[in-house]
Amino acid sequence: MIEEITSKQNPKVKLAMQLGNRRTRNQTNLFLIEGYRELSRAVQGRVKIVSLFICPALFLGTNEKALIKQIKKDQALIYSCSESIFKKISYRDRPDGLVAIAEQMHCLLRSVSFSPTAFVVIAEAIEKPGNLGTILRSADAAGVDGVIVCDRCTDIYNPNVIRASTGTLFTTSVVEATSQEVLDLMRELKIKIIAATPSASQDFTQVDLTGPVAIAVGTEQLGLSDFWMEQADICVRIPMHGIADSLNVATATTLLLYEVIRQRKGKNADHFLR
Repeated sequence: MIEEITSKQNPKVKLAMQLGNRRTRNQTNLFLIEGYRELSRAVQGRVKIVSLFICPALFLGTNEKALIKQIKKDQALIYSCSESIFKKISYRDRPDGLVAIAEQMHCLLRSVSFSPTAFVVIAEAIEKPGNLGTILRSADAAGVDGVIVCDRCTDIYNPNVIRASTGTLFTTSVVEATSQEVLDLMRELKIKIIAATPSASQDFTQVDLTGPVAIAVGTEQLGLSDFWMEQADICVRIPMHGIADSLNVATATTLLLYEVIRQRKGKNADHFLR
């Protein structure tokens, strides 16, 4: 059954609107997922969807029905509403007719499965949701084992994190932990910590990234804390040839991740030639 909602004062609509607030997300352990692509990846990542609000008049294509059917099959409640009501729930300028309420996922640090040549991102105190979401998207594209968010400033379930990640939050191992917990695990697993900082003497292309590595990046304004700078095995910088002294943290992370890929591919090619 699909229930039709006809009032903006409906408690279900009010809850969805309140989930835009971090405090409500923390209290309820729920969050919002908006958009066909994001919801598709949430289903792929086996996120527990509690309810789904739909507005067929805003659908962009013909694939929505199959996705709704899949979500309904997983026991979610489906609510149909008008454009005006749906836009009260939506946080996008151009909504596509799909918003879900889902249960938060809490992955434990030691549940992350590390490959023999571990490849990890440590994101410390990232402040802007768009940057954190972009880091998650780049990490997914690079095929990392996991993203570890230390001493968080931004809630990973912020709608703008989900949007910027294009739903890869749901298909990448994402863990929240303290810096000390992460450091202890990195030392235990012998994963080399690579700290990105403009003050480093070595360019990021000049160090060996072919072994187990954790790329550590910090806040947009101040960079990594003293804790990580002091514990890093290697510090690297990205050369800057203009007047700016550093890149956006998400852009810098992407460059570092793809340098790891480049070096590892080169190493495999050299091994094959030998």
